[in-house]
Amino acid sequence: MAKQRGILAGIFSLPGRFGIGDFGKCAYEFMDILKETGLTIWQLLPLNPVGYGNSPYQPYSSYAGETAYIDVEALYEDGLLAHRPRALKEYNIHRIDYEVIRQRKERYFREAFHNFKENKAYRAFIRQDWVRLYAIFRVFKRRNGDKPWNEWEKEDREWIRERKKAYLKPLEEEIRYEMFLQYLFYQQWDKIRAYAKKLGILLMGDIPFYVGQDSLDVWASQEQFLLDDEGYPTCVAGVPPDYFAEEGQRWGNPIYNWDVMEKDDFAFWKERLQGTARLFDLVRIDHFRAFDTYWKIPASCPTAVEGKWIEAPGYEFFDSFLPTFTDTKIIAEDLGEMRPEVYELRDYYNFPGMNVLQFTLFDPKFNKRENMVTYTGTHDNEMVRSWFEALPMKQRKIALGKIHASLRTKEEEIGRAFARFCYQSDSEYAIVPFQDILGYTNEARINQPGLVSPENWSWRLTEFGNLKKHLREVL
Repeated sequence: MAKQRGILAGIFSLPGRFGIGDFGKCAYEFMDILKETGLTIWQLLPLNPVGYGNSPYQPYSSYAGETAYIDVEALYEDGLLAHRPRALKEYNIHRIDYEVIRQRKERYFREAFHNFKENKAYRAFIRQDWVRLYAIFRVFKRRNGDKPWNEWEKEDREWIRERKKAYLKPLEEEIRYEMFLQYLFYQQWDKIRAYAKKLGILLMGDIPFYVGQDSLDVWASQEQFLLDDEGYPTCVAGVPPDYFAEEGQRWGNPIYNWDVMEKDDFAFWKERLQGTARLFDLVRIDHFRAFDTYWKIPASCPTAVEGKWIEAPGYEFFDSFLPTFTDTKIIAEDLGEMRPEVYELRDYYNFPGMNVLQFTLFDPKFNKRENMVTYTGTHDNEMVRSWFEALPMKQRKIALGKIHASLRTKEEEIGRAFARFCYQSDSEYAIVPFQDILGYTNEARINQPGLVSPENWSWRLTEFGNLKKHLREVL
């Protein structure tokens, strides 16, 4: 049996009362369910402000938080609102309408900002360099019609070079408002962390390897990326054709300028990873393989078919970083076609890797190490029930034999059968998406890689229902 077992659930997928999962009662109820069923890990997706396609892997900042996750009911309880906010009953559906939710929450945020009195904790929070810079980034972005930073008016786009304070004077009130929102986000997140610690639940975070092109990260640190004189990437990140996409995945993120990063001892990456580690007990590095080799695509190419693998200074980075790192555990996302050197890098630092049953169940060569995290599937996979139902009958029978189930297993119980097998593995950790526990099919899929769609990053529960009951059945 796995030593630590948990659930994968993004904040947005919880059954919040305002059309999206947030830091409100739904998060605490979810942690109570984990505690009552004996689970010890809650794995989340990145909490940063979602960017292109509402993807948490194209964030506007590596440090800021997504304000749609702020619990507006807590603002009333803290005395910042005159009346208790009304739940969005008309949006009690499985799909998130980000635009409507932002508009509805915005009015509560504005009222709370008007009633807020600055205190010592707030003043200490805004002294962090990123807080004011992110606020300025958002204000500039808003007054430039929400365009990417390299399409802003010249004065705004180039402000970051000299950072003249006088230029910002007319915008100060809006800058303060944006800083206030980040303060709210982190105040509420700290309470969630404290509650998780009280219950003995570990929080696993997720840091994307790359940052979004339209982000504070790139705007404020342009020298750290391969950009042209106008701020556009000369080459972009992605992966070549694979299981998920015939033409590969062209993510569009700018590529790091590793020569510059090595000269300043990887300060940009160190601060970014350390910042994420301060929020979680475990951190999964998405696309870990890029610390060994990364797929470099010319920006002019419309797909990811054209590109080449480039070696990255992974050992140099971790040798410099780990001696000063916190005790937060690092998990290496090592999925896909890997050259042996990726696993050597992972194992050299004793990072747990990942075992996704949908990829390894039929692989007789799979190395069943203990130092790994076993999943039925991740946020990028089909729900295991749909994956199973698409298998030819011969493979279904083989799969059922491997997970110690039978042909009599009901369709809605297939996900739980795989979850039970996952939790009983010898891995250090075992994590299951809660959709698999509930027996959902692909209508509950979180993301289909390589596709920009309103179906991605928008699925949520409307109620926890039988989650606790089904968890007890598989544990």
